[in-house]
Amino acid sequence: MAPKSMPTEPDEGNNGRRSVRGRSSRSNETGRFEPYHRESVDDGWSIADVDETERVDTTLTAEKAKSIISRNASPDIGFDRSVNPYRGCEHGCIYCFARPSHAYLGLSPGLDFETKLFFKPQAATLLRSELSKAGYAPDRVQLGANTDCYQPVEKRLRITRSVIEVLAEFQHPLGITTKNHLVTRDIDLLAPMAERNLSVVVISITTLDRQLARAMEPRASTPSRRLDAIRALSDAGIPVIVSVAPIIPGLTDHEIEAILEASANAGARYAHYSMLRLPHELKDLFKEWLAAERPERAERVMSLVRQMRGGKENDARFGHRIAGEGPVAQILVDRFRLARRRFALDRKIAPLRTDLFRTPPKPGDQLTLL
Repeated sequence: MAPKSMPTEPDEGNNGRRSVRGRSSRSNETGRFEPYHRESVDDGWSIADVDETERVDTTLTAEKAKSIISRNASPDIGFDRSVNPYRGCEHGCIYCFARPSHAYLGLSPGLDFETKLFFKPQAATLLRSELSKAGYAPDRVQLGANTDCYQPVEKRLRITRSVIEVLAEFQHPLGITTKNHLVTRDIDLLAPMAERNLSVVVISITTLDRQLARAMEPRASTPSRRLDAIRALSDAGIPVIVSVAPIIPGLTDHEIEAILEASANAGARYAHYSMLRLPHELKDLFKEWLAAERPERAERVMSLVRQMRGGKENDARFGHRIAGEGPVAQILVDRFRLARRRFALDRKIAPLRTDLFRTPPKPGDQLTLL
């Protein structure tokens, strides 16, 4: 039977508690499916005067996917399919609910999640094939539902853009969730789709505090740049939803009203929210970050989280994981709804159209006379 604990060298796997430049994870704890558990040890050879910050570069690995459309049956979200061009996310948001998915790759949801990225170079080709299948029924496909489709590597790889080009060609409805200003690069594709009610963009804003954002979501666009993205998209006629997500009680909840007001002023049309979720390994990663970055608030934050989760640190039940439960959660939800109404962000956006979907002709196909 494989041993469950195996000491490593201090710098192997970055399991120490040193801060890493531009990263939010304080450790690289073993994923739940790995046979060995790595622990940091001090062998006495470290140099006391060495800089306590380290640098860990991002690595990219091409993934040969067999399909590109992922399906879900969750009643908590407004779509049943998504496309994820990337696995792992360089934004490095410490609260990201997708972190535990890296364990399925035999990697850590900690530092590995934000430094060991996988990309799908054939995403557009696979999508074209799946949309062209006989009997395919169109409905909104969401980009960025798991990891951000506009994380920094997209500027060079342009996989997300190639996926949007295919969706535009098929006149297929599209939703995007991101916290990166890079989405504005693709206004030339998204605006014509929006004219036909085929596109909507969700911009996530967790805090307006730039210092907190840098510590909590180090490689995402700054809050002001996200507001700029809302403005640019809105000015181009693309409907924008602001997502106050996640609301972290005792840390960011006091900003609910300010985020909604700023987003409304930038042109957002609607707003929704989600409460902090801490599944699997994320619980320890987040608590470790709190203890290092906001030690004076750590105990209070986790107490409030437990009060919203029936005494636990996470609740995965449908209908509860987004909104939480109990008096603390209800107060935050009531505040959100009142502010949303006050800033006119409660105007429902019309469902995206599916009746325009068509499979474009292939080279050599007979063209219709209509």
